[in-house]
Amino acid sequence: QVQLVESGGGLVQAGGSLRLSCAASGSISVIKDMGWYRQAPGKQRELVAVVNHDGNTNYADSVKGRFTISRDNAKNTVYLQMNNLKPEDTAVYYCTANLVRSGSWWGRDYWGQGTQVTVSS
Repeated sequence: QVQLVESGGGLVQAGGSLRLSCAASGSISVIKDMGWYRQAPGKQRELVAVVNHDGNTNYADSVKGRFTISRDNAKNTVYLQMNNLKPEDTAVYYCTANLVRSGSWWGRDYWGQGTQVTVSS
């Protein structure tokens, strides 16, 4: 069984900061990409940022320069540092990891349960 558990969401004023964390646990052989998506009410889920095993990153244009994704491979954990938050960043943020379970040859995507981020104006 593999689990992704997020933490760090909450309510913050515009211009403030939050740091999200997501830890993967279970019988894991290797984690390839780790990332964050978000879904606002009435909108489709969208990619926020992704980081591969070597630390290479990719960001949505809307968060470039404000958000930073990082990971700790020893802890199977990915982080999202969010600075200068805006009301339009309000959404449920989901952690995702593409990983290979122990004893398996193939990887697949796993998702966390989501954490709410609310930015007030």
